[in-house]
Amino acid sequence: MWQLTFFFIGFGFSCVGGVSIIGYSTFVPAGMSYIDFFHFIYKRPECYMLPIGMILMLIAMYKNPFNS
Repeated sequence: MWQLTFFFIGFGFSCVGGVSIIGYSTFVPAGMSYIDFFHFIYKRPECYMLPIGMILMLIAMYKNPFNS
C-alpha cells in the first residue's frame, strides 16, 4: 500500500515541477539566454520537485511488495 502512496505523491511532485519548468520557459523568448534560464531554474525550489517526484515514483515502481 505504501508503494501506491509514494507513487501518487511522486506523481504530484513531478507534475508541479514540470509545470513550473514549462511556465518558466516563457522567459527564453523574452530575451533570456539558455544559460541564464538554467541558472534561474537551478535557483527555484519548486523546480526540484520534478526529479524528487521521479525518484519517488521509481522507488515505488521497483520495490517488490512481496519481498517481506
